[in-house]
Amino acid sequence: MEGCILGTAVGDALGLPYEGMSSGRARKLLGTPDRFRFLLGKGMVSDDTEHTCIVAQSLIVSGGDAEGFLKALSVRFRRWFVLLPAGVGMATARACIRLLLGYSAKTSGLWSAGNGPAMRSAILGAYFDHWSEIQEFVRLNTRITHTDPKAEMGALAIAIAARLAREDRQIEADEYVAQVIDLIAGQLESVELIPLLEKVSESIHRGESTAALAQSLNLGQRVGGYVYHCVPVVLHCWLSHQTDFRNALITIIECGGDTDTNAAMVGGIVGARVGREGIPVDWLDGIWEWPMTVERMKTLAAQLADTKISGKSIRPTSTSALAILPRNLLFLMVVLFHGFRRLLPPY
Repeated sequence: MEGCILGTAVGDALGLPYEGMSSGRARKLLGTPDRFRFLLGKGMVSDDTEHTCIVAQSLIVSGGDAEGFLKALSVRFRRWFVLLPAGVGMATARACIRLLLGYSAKTSGLWSAGNGPAMRSAILGAYFDHWSEIQEFVRLNTRITHTDPKAEMGALAIAIAARLAREDRQIEADEYVAQVIDLIAGQLESVELIPLLEKVSESIHRGESTAALAQSLNLGQRVGGYVYHCVPVVLHCWLSHQTDFRNALITIIECGGDTDTNAAMVGGIVGARVGREGIPVDWLDGIWEWPMTVERMKTLAAQLADTKISGKSIRPTSTSALAILPRNLLFLMVVLFHGFRRLLPPY
């Protein structure tokens, strides 16, 4: 679980400066994504990591109870949103507003097939052992913000990958696809996802690159936030680099598009396999984040592991709102700087 949380954070921070750009433009403007380029050679995290930590905190405070998890999730989403996070997806923003207006966590979601739920689902696969539990909690974690079944199917595909990655062995593409089909076959929503996963498996068997798969899916140089665009590419990258954390992240970011979220998903899955020890030390040390520091993320992961063993609800590590607000304002200013920088050459 530690590797999953930290891997998500590193992928998020590494991919953030490249977000929204085509692979060609990003290469010209920023170069190879092999080091942090967000703030003076350091990295900061976005909502991808924040949501993963929120899910982890909700599991801890609920002791893994489904109703308690959903209640804790809704409380934390409200708090997160009022502290002015930057770059929030439209569906997530509207769902959080509905929560603040008094909608329940079961009615707050919007019809959207964005990748928000998928970006925060790897930790569920890293936490739960049984497939039924993964399905149940992915559903709760998804529908609080996104009600389009495609969003849930994509999130489940990511969680299944993280669960298999934990087994510390090479996962064959056919095995992964068979496991997904076993869980979702017969559901109407699976009709579109299964052929996409089969394309991933076929591409892996042909030895194609992840960029080649993206091209075959007509995604060009940008893998965007639509869940059935990004999830197949993320899964291909994971299956191609299951123990090579550095190359996995470089590969997915070089595909362009929603790079921070895609890299966060890849980082969470590969991190679940390699653990903290498999994440490059220079990348971990290069994250400049406060008040949710890397050390706090490690503590959160340790608490999550304790909760899984004991099944007891405890108070998770958290951060002060007085510290988060100025941090978010600084983050917003850096994001705006990057936005203005993109208006300048090289093109």
